[in-house]
Amino acid sequence: MTFIVGLTGGIGSGKSAAATLFEEFGAAVVDTDAIAHELTAPGGTAIAPIRAAFGDEVVAPNGALDRAAMRRKVFTDAQAKGRLEAILHPMIRAEADRRSAAARAPYVVLVVPLLVESGGYRSRVQRIAVVDCPEAVQVARVMSRSGLSAEEARAIMAAQVGREARLAVADDVIDNGGELAALRPQIEALHRRYLEMAAVS
Repeated sequence: MTFIVGLTGGIGSGKSAAATLFEEFGAAVVDTDAIAHELTAPGGTAIAPIRAAFGDEVVAPNGALDRAAMRRKVFTDAQAKGRLEAILHPMIRAEADRRSAAARAPYVVLVVPLLVESGGYRSRVQRIAVVDCPEAVQVARVMSRSGLSAEEARAIMAAQVGREARLAVADDVIDNGGELAALRPQIEALHRRYLEMAAVS
């Protein structure tokens, strides 16, 4: 059986930077956000059912999901989020499972931003690693990366589970509150630990 580490963290915590380092050290990385983007790109397999559920106004002229239009719909209609997730989540999980099983690496890092919220992932990973940083750092990173206001950044964070809830499920905590250089030795140490665990699993 493939040894799978679930990697999660709030927006702006540095999940992508951590995943990149795990990949450098030799892990296979399966990113559920990347899968979601593929499914909702022009010609993606999720576009037809999304169009059927929400209409043409959420599909951009190029055939991709119009994320801004979908975001507006989800924020104004509480049930829209559930309908969208009912379409996307099974597709994302199926593809993540397929890629994890096909991986030719000592272990897989499965990047799931909403790992805690979506519940079903706990039973599919052997270990949960949480990338953590102070909320003020998250806000600053989201603002500089996405050009959002502090209020918009905090609204996104408020829609995710809190820092305490993530830390409560963590087997391993990766501190990314400081400089990027401080991340590498932590990932390297975890990589060695996961290699040992994968060897005996």
